[in-house]
Amino acid sequence: MKFLRSHVMICGGADGTSENSAAIAGMFESEIKKRGLEQEIGVLQPGDFGVRGCGQMVAVHPDNIFYCNVTPDDVMEIMEEHLVKGKPVERLIFKPGEDAGIAAKSLSTLNLFYAEYRIALRNCGRINPEIIDEYIERDGYKALEKTLKSMSPAEVVEEIKKSGLRGRGGAGFPTGRKWEVTAGHSADQKFVLCNADEGDPGAFMDRSILEGDPHSVIEGMIIAGYAIGATQGYVYVRAEYPIAVERLQAAVEQARERGYLGDRIMGTDISFDLELRLGAGAFVCGEETAMMNSIEGNRGEPRTKPPFPAEKGLWHKPTLLNNVETFANIAPIINRGSDWFFSIGTEKSKGTKVFAVCGKIRNTGLVEVPMGTTVGEIVFEVGGGIPNGREFKAAQTGGPSGGCIPASLIDTPIDYDSLAEIGSIMGSGGLIIVDDSTCMVDLARFFLEFTCDESCGKCTACRVGTKRILEILNRITSGEAAPEELDNLEILCSAVKESSLCGLGQGAPNPVLSTLKYFRHEYEAHVHDKYCPSGVCKALSKYEIIPDKCKMCGKCAKNCPVECISGVPKETPYVIDQERCVKCGTCYDKCPFDAIKK
Repeated sequence: MKFLRSHVMICGGADGTSENSAAIAGMFESEIKKRGLEQEIGVLQPGDFGVRGCGQMVAVHPDNIFYCNVTPDDVMEIMEEHLVKGKPVERLIFKPGEDAGIAAKSLSTLNLFYAEYRIALRNCGRINPEIIDEYIERDGYKALEKTLKSMSPAEVVEEIKKSGLRGRGGAGFPTGRKWEVTAGHSADQKFVLCNADEGDPGAFMDRSILEGDPHSVIEGMIIAGYAIGATQGYVYVRAEYPIAVERLQAAVEQARERGYLGDRIMGTDISFDLELRLGAGAFVCGEETAMMNSIEGNRGEPRTKPPFPAEKGLWHKPTLLNNVETFANIAPIINRGSDWFFSIGTEKSKGTKVFAVCGKIRNTGLVEVPMGTTVGEIVFEVGGGIPNGREFKAAQTGGPSGGCIPASLIDTPIDYDSLAEIGSIMGSGGLIIVDDSTCMVDLARFFLEFTCDESCGKCTACRVGTKRILEILNRITSGEAAPEELDNLEILCSAVKESSLCGLGQGAPNPVLSTLKYFRHEYEAHVHDKYCPSGVCKALSKYEIIPDKCKMCGKCAKNCPVECISGVPKETPYVIDQERCVKCGTCYDKCPFDAIKK
């Protein structure tokens, strides 16, 4: 990066490009040129800043000022007031404590660029991902040079083992051990695969790394190829990530041009090359063997194991597969040493973890925290708490295959073993926060609907079992379930979990089992009392006007679409005709006096 007094950084991730970042960047460049400031101010479009709900985001370095909801009309003001006069535009700086969007007023408070434990996301938002020189200036490809010129393959494997790094794709298998096993199998060809098929609802960790720092993944894969003796790698990335695909392909071509990919890498006898394979959006292809079938041109269905991919994987050759975040951690471990990485985290979960925090929380976006950080610290210290005066109810980790963490367990450390003890999983890093307005039965139904649709249908347990689970949940939320169906639901979930062929089916019952464990009273209210405590399930909820609170203003009646509310303005409290009420909630939303309960 050129030595300039200021850098204007316009978010170039998926959120940024959707807000017309290219046009805003062009306006800044034009204004800078008009004023003859090209040697003083630079304009960059790095990857995802890691935050959501802020509209177009613009950062100014080295002032650490973070602007939100920037429009083309604001460019002149930022240019004149901040970049020329040195006075930040206060009205565009997001103020702490507001309910909408991110609650931060500068990059330092946002912890975007100066976070103490920013490892996998170290370059995201800091560099232009389309220019390889900016990656190189931040120690890019130094780890590769170190491994090729001063370490044997066995020494590389041992360094990764000593670091304690575990796979960040969900299962948490020790990365070094996987590399060791794959290296131990002899073959005329071996492969390295990167799983970038991120399909969990609400998850965008891998996409953000690929959009903001693709070379970190490429460098990690080359090092892995050297360590296990592979000469070919594939990145399996979903086609729905066009920006990630475009930047990753450009990064591969640049790395090849600079001699980091291809034959005789960096003047050595080592060869390794990469290709992209685009996934069509099948959730099951996130499972390693289904992914391999897809790369081979076959239907994306899982294979029975053993044999495991380390022995017979892609085209029946030894294959190493890790996800995007895992590979992004490799170069820092090599550069800074395994002891450094081992010192971060907990006894059995080392390093940091990237989470996509979304749902009912003030600060939505990416956060990278040390393993062992508690749920409460993420929700209230990093996430800014629950908006609109609501109460924290639960956090769902691991997406459709994970489980919920109730408010009573908010001090649970987020690491592989602690989550497993309470019936949840780390997963790839999705973290969905729900407040006290959420129906946990309906939440479980949402995840089952997703996994039911995404089942490949190969095994009966998953194909039929998830469908039967969903049918029971539909009956519960519609008030049609018999009392014995709660016991049947648990039995069926256990059967599907134990009998399914791959992780999709084995994990599908987890949202149901965990909500049954911690929120069984909500299930019982639906089944026995025919009542949804959160008022979410329409068939089991009703709206009532509280006479003592009703101010007889008539707004509820005026806005009711079916005219089922009666009363006399300023004379008698209003009443809802329950038989005619369609439970749309309009009256609840329009009442200015909180006189309607549900």
